[in-house]
Amino acid sequence: MKFVANSRPGIAGAVLLAVIAIVGAGAGAHAEQACSGGKVKYYRNPMGTPDTSPVPKKDSMNMDYIPVCEDETGDMPGTVKINLDKVQLLGVRSAEVQERALSRSIRAFATVQYDERRQFVVAPKFSGWIEKLAVNATGDVVTRGQILFEVYSPELNVLQQEWNLAGRSAAASDKLRNLDYPEAEVERLRRGERPRTVSIPSPVAGTVIDKMAVEGARFRAGDALFRIVDTTNMWVLAEVYEQDLAFVKVGDTARVTVNAWPDRAFDGKVTFIYPGLGKESRAARLRIEVANPDGLLRADMAATVEIAAPLDGSRLAVPDSAVIDSGRRQVVLVERGEGRYEPRPVKLGARVPGWVQVLDGLRPGERVVTQATFLIDAESNIRAALAAFDQDQSKGANKGDGK
Repeated sequence: MKFVANSRPGIAGAVLLAVIAIVGAGAGAHAEQACSGGKVKYYRNPMGTPDTSPVPKKDSMNMDYIPVCEDETGDMPGTVKINLDKVQLLGVRSAEVQERALSRSIRAFATVQYDERRQFVVAPKFSGWIEKLAVNATGDVVTRGQILFEVYSPELNVLQQEWNLAGRSAAASDKLRNLDYPEAEVERLRRGERPRTVSIPSPVAGTVIDKMAVEGARFRAGDALFRIVDTTNMWVLAEVYEQDLAFVKVGDTARVTVNAWPDRAFDGKVTFIYPGLGKESRAARLRIEVANPDGLLRADMAATVEIAAPLDGSRLAVPDSAVIDSGRRQVVLVERGEGRYEPRPVKLGARVPGWVQVLDGLRPGERVVTQATFLIDAESNIRAALAAFDQDQSKGANKGDGK
């Protein structure tokens, strides 16, 4: 069928013009409703392409172009506008951007060890024979001054006689004390006793973890006969990965749990960070000191450590739910008032539970969306906003290149 142009439209032409007028009127009414009774400046592609239209239309996917209202011209390029009723219906929530103290939680695997500064070795400075053992089992708990064993030492007997012959002189007393002769045995000498054996007391309170002494055995000067450790304080050695090391410092508090008592936590403090890293694990060791008055913590126990690592000073931060992370770019929605939201790229810093530090892109006092369920519906608007942002960056780069 062939239509011939005519200066006066026929019946078919009149019908076609009427249909166009009805459709245009309906679209115009819909656009005015979207603009709350205001005028539409133009229509833009819903997928964010720079294509615009002065009249309502659809794209290749049969999606309506989005009206841009005249009263939106004062907003930042790409500002997203949502009807206030829809904002309320979707439950949009926002939070104020402000500086706050941030604390990061670091978890690490660890092992329980004895406190190296609370270990003691009983190694007499004289030779002799062990005539009687008072503590004869590994694991026995001893108190300070408790008798460990009785020893017969010809060397000590000679010094005792010299002390008597010298009239109990200071020089003779010094010889005995230089050999760690027990003070209680000196008192016996002052009372006129002539003991054949000498009782050796424990120098500290603790638990016997090594016992080399055997009743009747001979020992030489310097032989280690007992090793005693005070278990009221234990070390927990934790391994922290290299990327977390910057957030840990001496003095941080730590929470220690062990498999034996999973429902109980032991409080400790980071007291030392070892200077090296494991070549294979790429982890640094931390020393955490934990009080152990009831002896529940035992050496070589496996433990889990949670360290509260506060960041120095106050940092500008937003709730982590406010960040839209595409992998290549991180964006937040800044509340502009009356249902307007500006997608703004930001530079992020440290992440802590519930919060993320903002290094650039926001100012204190601004409000950002934290509950953004409307993003699904406004996805095309955000794409358009980011496309406009990319175009602005591209123009700036071209000007810098002199193009």
